[in-house]
Amino acid sequence: MTSGWCFRTVFLLSAVTFFGQAQPPQQAGQPAPAQGQNAQRPSDNTNPTIPRELPQDAIRPNYVLGPNDQVLIRAPEAEEINEKPFRIDAEGNINLPLLGRVRAGGLTVQELEADLVRRLREYIREPQVVITVVQFRSEPVFFVGAFKNPGIYPLQGRRTLVEMLTAIGGLQPNASRHIKVTRRAEYGTIPLPNAVDDPEKKISTVEISMGSLRENVNPAEDILLQPYDQVSVERAEMIYITGEVGKVSGLELGERDSISITQALTLSGGMTRDANRNEVRVLRPIENTSRRAEIDINMKRVLEGKDNDFPLLPNDLLYVSHSYKRAVWTTIGALALQTLPVTLITLILR
Repeated sequence: MTSGWCFRTVFLLSAVTFFGQAQPPQQAGQPAPAQGQNAQRPSDNTNPTIPRELPQDAIRPNYVLGPNDQVLIRAPEAEEINEKPFRIDAEGNINLPLLGRVRAGGLTVQELEADLVRRLREYIREPQVVITVVQFRSEPVFFVGAFKNPGIYPLQGRRTLVEMLTAIGGLQPNASRHIKVTRRAEYGTIPLPNAVDDPEKKISTVEISMGSLRENVNPAEDILLQPYDQVSVERAEMIYITGEVGKVSGLELGERDSISITQALTLSGGMTRDANRNEVRVLRPIENTSRRAEIDINMKRVLEGKDNDFPLLPNDLLYVSHSYKRAVWTTIGALALQTLPVTLITLILR
């Protein structure tokens, strides 16, 4: 009786010590929301505006100058050409005071800047040149965002969206599967059922699925582009996984509109041994707020085939909580195994 009483006393004291140290579960953190759209969760109501003049960084990489383009040269140290517009003639040249006849046709904006800097060094120690295209030889279209070659391109003739996407090299690997087209009101409404007019900003916008453009023959979404159309694409939308998982991470949806919890957990290394499979939580952004709605999922029932798998939408946060009940019994079992040899030895000696 004495040895049995000692064993029970050690066992209960160990359990009480563990419960005294256990902490309540923490609330899942909320990552900064990424931009994205989904039919079940409308996005921000702010529509993009069409730039009248894009920043130089958007023009320099790829816009090739040609006859009838007009450029404004800013060169503070060279008063003869500073803040003055010059038109490229039919042969691709511009006549500049101080420098004379300069070849511009066939050069990018950045290349022409470098050439003028080189020429001005004969007269100025450290010349600085910035060139802005103020008038295009033909109406331009703007490609902004995660394209392989974003920038301003001349719209020569009747060009469709797919033709222009092909001409500029398509999308970056991490681009979203949806692109947005914005059109000035003077060129009419975009001829698609889901196009949205904004009378105040005098624009029309539409979101187009890249999957539809690739999979269909002559898709309706392959619209004819109009002058000053802006085509934009963001990075791929993401979902976030944290808590008791093999790897805390963010997953890009890529071509998918959603991904199931089972797929997301598999890609993140699965749940740890201390995960609470009865309490997996999805934190979903609430429209026009910084808050998230909580959706509780019983993954044990999902994995047993009793409940349907749950789809994760862009910007969802999946949180796998810690199983404190499992941790308690694991610790109690470990303590019991540690005290068992002592008890057996005591019994043998007695």
